[in-house]
Amino acid sequence: MADPSKQLDPSVPAVGEAKRPEDVTLEDQTLLLLAGLMEGGQEDEDTCKELNNLTKLLNDDSSDETRSPKLHKPLYELIDADSIDTILGYLDMRQPPTVRGHATLTISAYLKAAGDQGVELLTEFFNTRVGKATYDDFIIAFSVAASLFPVVPDVIATLFLREGFIVSLGPLMKRKWKSKKVEQAALEMLNAACMQAQCREAIKKYCTEWLDEIITDVPPTPVEVSSPERRHVVEDGSIQQRIHSEQVRNLAAVVLAKLQAVPSAPSAGQEERIQPVTTSIEELSDMFKTMLSKNNTEQSSIEGLAYASLQPKVRESLAADNSFLKTIIKALGDAPAKSPATYGALSILLNLTTYMPTLSEEQKRLGQLKAYANASKSSKPDPLNDDEHVTKRCLAVFEAGVIPILVTHSQHGSTASLMLVVSIIFSLSKTSRIRGQMAQQGAIKLLLHAYSIFPSDDIPARRTAAHALARILISTNPVHVFGGSNPIPMTNAVRPLLLLLDDDPATEQRDLLPVFESLLALTNLASTDDTARNPIIHLGFPRIEELLLSNNKMVTRATVELICNLMQAPTGVAKFADGSKQASHRMHILLALTDSEDFETRRAAGGAMASLTEWDTAVNAILERDRGVTLLLALCKEEQEELRHRGVVCILNVMTAPGKVGEWGVKKVKDEGGVDALKECLKKSRSQEVLEITVEALKKLIGEAKPGPALLEG
Repeated sequence: MADPSKQLDPSVPAVGEAKRPEDVTLEDQTLLLLAGLMEGGQEDEDTCKELNNLTKLLNDDSSDETRSPKLHKPLYELIDADSIDTILGYLDMRQPPTVRGHATLTISAYLKAAGDQGVELLTEFFNTRVGKATYDDFIIAFSVAASLFPVVPDVIATLFLREGFIVSLGPLMKRKWKSKKVEQAALEMLNAACMQAQCREAIKKYCTEWLDEIITDVPPTPVEVSSPERRHVVEDGSIQQRIHSEQVRNLAAVVLAKLQAVPSAPSAGQEERIQPVTTSIEELSDMFKTMLSKNNTEQSSIEGLAYASLQPKVRESLAADNSFLKTIIKALGDAPAKSPATYGALSILLNLTTYMPTLSEEQKRLGQLKAYANASKSSKPDPLNDDEHVTKRCLAVFEAGVIPILVTHSQHGSTASLMLVVSIIFSLSKTSRIRGQMAQQGAIKLLLHAYSIFPSDDIPARRTAAHALARILISTNPVHVFGGSNPIPMTNAVRPLLLLLDDDPATEQRDLLPVFESLLALTNLASTDDTARNPIIHLGFPRIEELLLSNNKMVTRATVELICNLMQAPTGVAKFADGSKQASHRMHILLALTDSEDFETRRAAGGAMASLTEWDTAVNAILERDRGVTLLLALCKEEQEELRHRGVVCILNVMTAPGKVGEWGVKKVKDEGGVDALKECLKKSRSQEVLEITVEALKKLIGEAKPGPALLEG
């Protein structure tokens, strides 16, 4: 019998026994996954799962935070040329989109981990496949280039631009090769390559004629062939028969649209070598519209229109076509969240609605100088980009029903697409007459949601959302917006609006329009109750106080109007009447603004003083100022009834303050010529309310005797 002490450790597997899961190393897991992928023949779902697992292993192993502490060989070193060949094969355009998507993520993780070694294997793969020049090799090579261009653009651009490649591509597709699949793969590669300027210029230079030919060379009648042969022609797409599939023609049109919509400046002396285009950007746009009307989820048509709509003429044509607008809005509604179709549809709508930036005189002069230095044909902006044309386009997009679709999409889209949504809303909100309808259709809730979703350090996105919110709140009743069966707290709007009062760090030239419109929106909120006023005072008063001294008349006016409404809250009064030096300084500024040259500013400052003087502490602060009462009496002598009304209310409040403050007030008013001022007010006024208050103030000032005719006559 064997000695029990000599028996094997049960934790060590016997010969032929499978390792337990906890004993499988990272190297083993990687090799098993590679073996499964190279063996093939499995369901797409299993392939995606293995690619996903391999991606995770590579990503984890390339990060210090997630790398296993156990000593092991870097996992990317286990992936050799044969393994790369297999994984890249899953990028073949003939593979299902899900498989291609997972393979793209796997290759991306590998290239990130492997660095130069990965680039060398990828380069070797591409050059070898192109060199073999077979049906399958061309399709796979072009598919790989198309899939990886967004992942490693510099690497693929180098392969694309190598000597002789792009030059021979057009002639190869036109004369030698006979398969529409190869042609489609080549077009997908060109479509992706257009993202890079040098590649785009090379395509324009050497492939324009071929692309134009695909679009325009459409047989007038179907080719007469027998059924078996015709099936072969349709499936394999014999280019000898010049039958280009709709998908191929659409792809060629997208590439051509990109070349025309995003022109690249040619080098000196190269202009004449660029192949001519016979299909205009407007014709391409019409082609995309037709295809989209047949199938509103056609991705290439949406992508083509996204580029074509960069041109003013195309924008104007699209916006004038109500049927198209309804189609693209429906396409947006039907597209899956975070899909290319969603991003493309939003890009089209953004192009249709975006206003040109407002330039200062200095910026306009600089633009003219740059245009002159670049020998530009014309430095004049396109008239189709002016505000009048953009406003018409915005109205057309709004009336086509875009807001509800944007509201729905914003709940599920990515941050990038949400920024597009907010930018569209921002443009639409410039038109004041549709702001109420925008609010009714959910735009305010959308903007508040977006503001909360955008990262705190993404100031441009947050400012755009806040500015659109401000515009809509200027023109709507806050009670209607924030009330109802599913109310939004009014305080949610305060922080976004206050953000606009700060300078925009992204711009050199200070733009006061967001500041002004935010102040108007805050004033509207502050007209409701203290639940809105108190957070405005608590969070934003220092910035509001600074704006009282703005050099811009409109900003100062809007600030005083906001303060006038804030004076309805005790916390607002305290800012001017708590006895501190700061409060005294604020009171001095507000009193001075009652003598402003601007009527609306005087009116708002007078209204604020009328509210402040209801508090004895505020009256005391006014009496402590040398010219405090004098300035209030000056209001009583104004030509406008509104200002006289505010003045006499202030004077009566000053004289009727409780205790010694009121007594001091009566004396000050008398000493500063109050009787004459109030007499003048009586003579000028026609309002019964103003007359009654003035008479009451005079009675307080000169005694209980009723003023007789002699008094009224002065």
